Amino acid sequence: MPGDYLQWAGHVKRLDEALARLLPAAAALGVPSAAGQEWFELLRHKLMPQVLAPEVLVVAITGGTNIGKSVIFNQLAGENASGVSPLAAGTKHPVCLVPKLWEDARTLASLFAGFELRAWKSASDPLAECPADLLFWRTGAAVPPRLLLLDTPDIDSDVEVNWHRADVVRQVADVLIAVLTQQKYNDASVKRFFRKAAAADKPVIVVFNQCDLTLDRDYWPQWLETFASETGARPEYVYVFPYDRAASAALALPCYSVGPDGRTPPEQPADLRADLAGLHFDTIKIRTLRGALAGVLDPARGARQYLDQVRIASGDFADAQRSLSATQMARIRWPSLPVDLLIDEIRAWWDTNHRTPWSRSIHRVYRGLGQGIAWPLARAWEAMHGPAADPLEIFHRLERQAIVEGIQELFEQLSRLAEVGNSTLKPRLAALVGGDVRARILERVEQAHAGLPDMDEDYRKYVRGELDAWGRENPKAVAFLRSLDHVLALARPAVTVSLAVSGGILAGDVMGQAAAQVAGHTAGQLAAEAAITGGVTVGGEAAITATGQGLKHSAAVLFRRLQNRYAEQRARWLAGWLEHELLGDLLAKLRRGAQLAESPLVRDVEDSLCALAKMIVDEPSRPAAPGD
Repeated sequence: MPGDYLQWAGHVKRLDEALARLLPAAAALGVPSAAGQEWFELLRHKLMPQVLAPEVLVVAITGGTNIGKSVIFNQLAGENASGVSPLAAGTKHPVCLVPKLWEDARTLASLFAGFELRAWKSASDPLAECPADLLFWRTGAAVPPRLLLLDTPDIDSDVEVNWHRADVVRQVADVLIAVLTQQKYNDASVKRFFRKAAAADKPVIVVFNQCDLTLDRDYWPQWLETFASETGARPEYVYVFPYDRAASAALALPCYSVGPDGRTPPEQPADLRADLAGLHFDTIKIRTLRGALAGVLDPARGARQYLDQVRIASGDFADAQRSLSATQMARIRWPSLPVDLLIDEIRAWWDTNHRTPWSRSIHRVYRGLGQGIAWPLARAWEAMHGPAADPLEIFHRLERQAIVEGIQELFEQLSRLAEVGNSTLKPRLAALVGGDVRARILERVEQAHAGLPDMDEDYRKYVRGELDAWGRENPKAVAFLRSLDHVLALARPAVTVSLAVSGGILAGDVMGQAAAQVAGHTAGQLAAEAAITGGVTVGGEAAITATGQGLKHSAAVLFRRLQNRYAEQRARWLAGWLEHELLGDLLAKLRRGAQLAESPLVRDVEDSLCALAKMIVDEPSRPAAPGD
């Protein structure tokens, strides 16, 4: 059994819908439009009108000059629907007869997209000269229910406009009736027309007209053999019409089926109209789709070639994205957050989560007292060594230096891409690096950086979350530190300024190393860090030892993680600022373009093409047998 035509039609519609979604995205990457390409025209103007049309077959009567095509057309129509002229090249425009109760002008317009439809008024309408491609249509009283009969202009005319009309007819028709005569079966123009039809696997029915049933009986098999071998056509049926002008005028011209090789004797008249009505709809329609789909699926010139162009363009965008991503600010060597800021956050966390109100009050009072006592020491230090540099000021200076270096690298990369990028990217990139853009960006980013808080609430939440997690993972250490903190609170009245704070013990040796760099710290900070790192006379060092190397290591890892997160957050701020203020939507477009090759838009088209290709392989091309 042949495949289900509706299944084929469904895949064609899905392909068209998938392409409709892909085309705008591909155009944004600079991919040439599919419009005008042969495969796309086949899909839009041949396949889609076919699958959207009602279940009808378009049967076109075709052939050369003055061979009686209109006579055959009128015999099939059962009426004088097309003008018959004894002069050559009578029919200038196609005539279409539709069955009763089927007067759908909109569907006809989609089926015959290359023509301008006109309502048929008289048999002389298609004989009139007109430069426009007209198609006259009306209801045929005797036309079988699922057939559209089409009379056509000569395919061997020396009038150039007829060649175009013949090509459109060949593409639109589901079945071609090749009307041949002794004079026209071997005509070069006729053979060229049907050679193209055979290449598209178009069903062909051969009609030899104006024959002498006795004298020509031995010749039409030879004419048929020559026609088939020269065109590659494999006629489904072969009929012979005798020359009888009176019978033609009376619409009573008989025809005879002579078999696919033309050698069956013409004994009993056949009913060509009934044979056409009995053609198996699904088989014919699938063959029609197969021929057009061959062009759509052609690997060199079809839709896959278009997908290759999309993938190449997407690859160009991916290359550009990778080049710009290499200069993302997250790759800058960002300076570390000053220790003091982290100490304050750790202290605040410890105060809030692990000190009783009583202990918190004691430490707060003596912390202030210790800072007061430390003030003279700070003044003495400054007298000996000069004012100590502010760590935050140093940090800000290092950040500004990192920002300048990052922007310089970004502009160098943009300049390189502007020289070697694809045609879609070059103009955009050239505009970004031209003129005084770099100087203006540096000025504006410094202003934006100056307005940044040293630590925002998001980072504080992160720090508190990390400390909470550390506390849950080290419950014994927290219990020990809490008891030690309580002891220190009891001892506060008797200890020195070294007991200003205690929560920073969590940082272990990392904090000890930082505290050793006294040149960048005030005396008050030095005293605080001495307490944090265990330099307390009442057992701070013993506390570190008692908790073991595991605690010291985990605290050090935590501290480094907090430092790294801060650097990443600041780098992301700069990258986001540059994307918004300098690159605009360029990075977003690069990302979208880079992702297109692997996106559902491309996959949907690819899946539809694969499904159609599989159906063509699985469904053999079969003769258009009548009936079932």
